[in-house]
Amino acid sequence: MALARNRRGDRGVDYWPGFVDALSTLLLAIMFLLSVFVIAQFLLSREISGRDEVLNRLNSQINELTQLLALEQSGRQDLEDALANMQATLNDAESERSRLQELLARGAGASSAAEAQVGVLSQSLDEERQISQRALSQVELLNQQIAALRRQIAALEDALDASEAKDRESQTKIADLGRRLNVALAQRVQELNRYRSDFFGRLREILSDRENIRIVGDRFVFQSEVLFPSGSDQLNAEGQQEMAKLASALQDLAREIPEDINWVLRVDGHTDNVPLSGTGRFADNWELSSARATSVVKYLISRGVPANRLVAAGFGEFQPIEPGNSTEARATNRRIELKLTER
Repeated sequence: MALARNRRGDRGVDYWPGFVDALSTLLLAIMFLLSVFVIAQFLLSREISGRDEVLNRLNSQINELTQLLALEQSGRQDLEDALANMQATLNDAESERSRLQELLARGAGASSAAEAQVGVLSQSLDEERQISQRALSQVELLNQQIAALRRQIAALEDALDASEAKDRESQTKIADLGRRLNVALAQRVQELNRYRSDFFGRLREILSDRENIRIVGDRFVFQSEVLFPSGSDQLNAEGQQEMAKLASALQDLAREIPEDINWVLRVDGHTDNVPLSGTGRFADNWELSSARATSVVKYLISRGVPANRLVAAGFGEFQPIEPGNSTEARATNRRIELKLTER
């Protein structure tokens, strides 16, 4: 071990873990921001789609009312033309009546045929007046209907303007909410990254002298042989000692991180691809990996780590980090991984 440390000293400072930490953090932040953007775009498109449907319905109603108004105006024009013709006929009849009355006045004792003609003309004049009165009533009714249609169109136009104004206001609010959410999320990501860096720095100091513990990206990797006997989920004495160091570091970290940052330590159990015999306690590698992750979590809880900050997951042999079936590859894949992340 002293020779290994001397060799590590000869190689100088290893910047690779820090570079991987920074790169993974950047990728997480980018993925999170993209997710927020997609959600905001989805909400915005749904809001705009709803507004478009309302606008289409309002436009359709306006078109229908416009057509009705055109029909009413056409009918009104026809009635006004008929009324003008009737008025002209009435004027002619009144002129003729006046002429006949003058003739009747001049020639007292005119023939009965002239009187009969005057009676007929008077009756026709009365009928024309009645028709004219009915036409005037219809014109008045049409005027009232046209006024009502105009009020409805004005109300629809006001509703359309209000809907468009509300739509613009909603879009502005959504854009502002997206900007504020991005700022808040960026701040939370920065805070969590800072505490994650502190946590990894402390674990490096605590576990730096162990050859069976590696750092892979943003995870600490313990080989299963360090923590568990073969085929077992019970922590051995050496494993308990390592987990006690980890629990102490987590307790210090939990006191420093604000409550509003939802962080968790994820404990992932992995096995090699050798099937279990089936005669032991566990039916397959799924159960063994899950049980080992759970044992680590329960031990950390027993050492004072808050239970709501821990997550256990088992992956069996299906997430290897070293391909192949060699003895070395299988030993590498039998592991417990620790990752500090968001809930």
